[in-house]
Amino acid sequence: MDTAKDEVRSLLDKLPEDCSLEDVQYHLYVIEKIRHGLQVAEEQGTSSQEEAEIRLKKWLID
Repeated sequence: MDTAKDEVRSLLDKLPEDCSLEDVQYHLYVIEKIRHGLQVAEEQGTSSQEEAEIRLKKWLID
């Protein structure tokens, strides 16, 4: 498994040379949110498409 430093180096290699610190922070934020979501999905499971549609019908206006 890569260390945090390895992952940051990899991210920096993928970003354009003229990116701002804000760009770097945003990408790190997105990576962390995705990791968290994957961890939650692994621990708590996920919903099927059908279950999601049923749950969303409460929010959708016809």
